[in-house]
Amino acid sequence: MNQKLLEKLEAVEQRHGELETLLADPRTITTPSLYSKHAKEHGSLGKIVAKYRDLKTILAQKVDAEAISADKDQEHEMKALAKAEEKELAEKAAALEQEIQNLFVSEEPDSQKNVIVEIRAGTGGEEAGLFAGDLFRMYARYAESRGWKVEVMDSRPSDLGGFKEIVFSVEGPGAYQRLRYESGIHRVQRVPVTEASGRIHTSAATVAMLPEAEEVDIQINPGDLRIETFRSSGPGGQHVNKTSSGVRIIHEPTGTVVECQDERSQHKNRARAMRILRSRLYEAQRLKLQSERAQARRSQIGSGDRSEKIRTYNFPDNRITDHRINVSVHDLKNILEGNLDKIIEPLMQFDRVERLKEMGF
Repeated sequence: MNQKLLEKLEAVEQRHGELETLLADPRTITTPSLYSKHAKEHGSLGKIVAKYRDLKTILAQKVDAEAISADKDQEHEMKALAKAEEKELAEKAAALEQEIQNLFVSEEPDSQKNVIVEIRAGTGGEEAGLFAGDLFRMYARYAESRGWKVEVMDSRPSDLGGFKEIVFSVEGPGAYQRLRYESGIHRVQRVPVTEASGRIHTSAATVAMLPEAEEVDIQINPGDLRIETFRSSGPGGQHVNKTSSGVRIIHEPTGTVVECQDERSQHKNRARAMRILRSRLYEAQRLKLQSERAQARRSQIGSGDRSEKIRTYNFPDNRITDHRINVSVHDLKNILEGNLDKIIEPLMQFDRVERLKEMGF
């Protein structure tokens, strides 16, 4: 039995008990956001604790069986039965250990969060905008196939029907757990609709997957915010252009700027802008902590590094290649229709193995 795993399980069980105490505290009960945060952590750790308690029972039974099989005074038949039981219990313990390892990866703090997705056209002019639109539709269809909700929060359409930029949320269980690997530069190779000679062009779009932060995840001082309004230029007809419904929020300590103008209501745009700002600041904080950890691994694929070229969509060869794990799939059209699991599953498996190595399991 992995000693490091047992030590970690002891710590998890202790934290689970602390959370039970916190959830019964009147101060927690009267603070809904704090209660929700503790309840989510308690529920997540509860799955691991339940398996750990099953494991402890099996390991105790195995010790008893070992004692009987090693007892010189026991009858041969009893020792044989104990030996068989010992083997069966060892197999059960190994299977439970595997389940627990999987839970440590799947039950990470951010894994069940919703996602705020930011897609921006990069190099390639109008073709890059069209590609950004293709990526938005791919993620929206993937979300639909998993029963997740998609809400467009802000957008800057391009002239030919794509997007210079689009920001949207994806809400549903495990959304961040599966989409976290999509952050980075996506490159497309194809003949643009704007190219009369039929030459293949290379364009790019940048994708950022931000775990959506709640108020308890990160504290924002209202005094650090400068809030401006402006006349929107997005969808909504004449009403949008005649009223100052667009909202721009500047977080002065970091220089982070967020704009929202898709809604006619200034109040709704402001609420959306705050959701985006909170998630951007939370992600920046998360990445900073991640980079400071001595054990941070070079091969990490869920890092959210937007400067990394992660994937190429090659239309002439009907091929999509993920450069981080060097996997190519010749089913480009199907994947762009939202069937992303052919790419996401190998990424999740690779990341799982690397995380377990990091944990020493």
